[in-house]
Amino acid sequence: MASVVEVVIPEAAIVEERFLAATGPGGQNVNKVATAVQLRVNVFALGLAPDAYLRLKQLAGSKLTAGGELVITARRFRTQEANRADARERLAALVAQAHERQAKRIKTKPSKAAKAKRVDAKKGRSAVKAGRGKVRLD
Repeated sequence: MASVVEVVIPEAAIVEERFLAATGPGGQNVNKVATAVQLRVNVFALGLAPDAYLRLKQLAGSKLTAGGELVITARRFRTQEANRADARERLAALVAQAHERQAKRIKTKPSKAAKAKRVDAKKGRSAVKAGRGKVRLD
């Protein structure tokens, strides 16, 4: 299991933090207060290694703009503070996940005995199927 990387997002990397009207539970409060948070982060200012940047690009998908900004929208909670913290946590988790490397696959090779067993099984099935042909009365 890969070790968890502790990620600190520099404030200079955050381009914009905008509060939007959220949808969902909250009654009339939803219509009056802008509680959802949209966080825009410049991924180049994060100082990622090239391989981590490629993984982040893959993980972010459509959240990453052509200009290199990562857009995260948090609207899970009813307060601005909670949504703001949630957006930053999700950003940190995404960057931490981008830092994790996949374990290299070690190729395995079947043993001679395993190959022989497989061939014998194939020959046995072949004999069974060959016996299903038309019966000749010679």
